Amino acid sequence: MSKDLPKPQQSEEVDLGQLFKLLGNTFDRFFKFIGSIFNKLFLVFVWMIFFIKKHLIKIILAGVIGFALGFINEKTSDPYYSSSAIIKQNYNTGEVLYEAVEYYNKLVAEVDTITLANDLNINSSKASSIKGFSIVAVTNDNNRIKSYDTYIKSLDSVVASTITYDNYLEFSKEFDVPFQKIDLHSYTNESFEDVIIEVVNKVKTSPYFLNAQMRDLNELRGREIALKQTLQKSDSLQAVYQEVLLKTTDPENAGQTSITIDNTEDKSITKEYELYQSDLVLRRELVEIERTKEEIENIIEIVSVKKERGVVQDTTDVFGLELSRPIVYACLLSILIFVLLLAIDFLKFLERFKEKV
Repeated sequence: MSKDLPKPQQSEEVDLGQLFKLLGNTFDRFFKFIGSIFNKLFLVFVWMIFFIKKHLIKIILAGVIGFALGFINEKTSDPYYSSSAIIKQNYNTGEVLYEAVEYYNKLVAEVDTITLANDLNINSSKASSIKGFSIVAVTNDNNRIKSYDTYIKSLDSVVASTITYDNYLEFSKEFDVPFQKIDLHSYTNESFEDVIIEVVNKVKTSPYFLNAQMRDLNELRGREIALKQTLQKSDSLQAVYQEVLLKTTDPENAGQTSITIDNTEDKSITKEYELYQSDLVLRRELVEIERTKEEIENIIEIVSVKKERGVVQDTTDVFGLELSRPIVYACLLSILIFVLLLAIDFLKFLERFKEKV
């Protein structure tokens, strides 16, 4: 009967062998798949090189023509100028500020110079010379990290642990950045400082922000009064402790009750030191309150503004790079010709594929 029993060891060896073979085939297919992708990418790269080589003259010629068209357009068209100002938001006015800029741009696009002139308190001729407004956040990665750190510290520790820096960048908005740059583009080189200041004033004189400012100032004044009253009481207590110390150092009193005086002196010095430390904290808080009052005194501060005439705007911002108009035209026409030639070759490939099918 023992001969009829199964042999489990051989069965396990067979199962492991099949498992290793299956894993080997899986890895083999996987690496072949990866290799085929890289092979196809290399073929596409080689094909692109030959494609550019084949049409290089056409692409260069398109760039030269584009550069010439941009140069002619730059010399024949009326120049436009740019005036700018950097502002600092002490309240969350960013969204309202961006909406105001968008509203004025709509008035410019609709050529509604009368409404624009009345709203900005300027004459119609100056309003008609405005080409448009733009606003961008003035920040960098270092400032974003600092803002993220400040935001995290304002949250509960449990909630803060769930928010990463990438999450913060996703839900944070450009208009939340304290420093913003407002640009005004015009067809004349006169100063538009008064227009930019008027745009800022329209936002900071909003009843909502004025009420918020009043509430904050009242709260700070109340805290300031309470702290000053506390300091006055502390000064009175310090005077009492000093009087006690003076009495304990009197030779007539020292000879009568030496043990009681020693204990009283130690306690008095300790209490006076504690009051002194407390006063330092209160005075530091008073300084911080005064600083906060100065900061929120202006809802929006104008950090800098170009008071001179507008500067000629002869460059175009392309992905963060300032390029002249001829270079922009040359790049655009070269890219356009390249795409057209690529589309033509792709259509020819489809025709050949259709014939084979």
